[in-house]
Amino acid sequence: MKFNITQLNYFNGCLTLPIPRPKIQLLEGLRKALESGKVIQVDIDVKREKRSNNANAYLWALLGKMADALNTNKDDLYIAMLERYGVFTHMIVKPHVVSRVKQEWRAVRELGPVTINGQQGIQLQCYFGSHIYNSKEFSVLLNGVIEEAKDLGIETKSEEEINSLIREWGGKE
Repeated sequence: MKFNITQLNYFNGCLTLPIPRPKIQLLEGLRKALESGKVIQVDIDVKREKRSNNANAYLWALLGKMADALNTNKDDLYIAMLERYGVFTHMIVKPHVVSRVKQEWRAVRELGPVTINGQQGIQLQCYFGSHIYNSKEFSVLLNGVIEEAKDLGIETKSEEEINSLIREWGGKE
């Protein structure tokens, strides 16, 4: 069950949430699950606006035009853009698992061997795919791609249209 709320109450160690009427009937199934000894999982978090499909479609349209201009393919160009404007984390892994890590991540750059507590490892810079970016992270990627498209002489949307795409995400976080 998933729903949005704008208030919650906390009293004497208990949290109460207003449940929308259409969801109340689903509570019976949860009650029965509890009675049969099952555990109910609850996840409460701040709602974040996701980037719009329009913005994602625009990113890929620009990548396609840029790939044509650069005589490459848009998937390879996407990886290059992630490396320039994307979100990454660093990892140190055992040398024999480098290839498996590369299979799991969208893009991986090997930074070289390191020794930690006498153990040999390989330091990697691993880039997240843009599908998990928040609005701010996606905005940085999109704006970087737009600037590079302009440098190639590719016509881009007006600043007003781009700002509209960003507003569709709910603004920059």
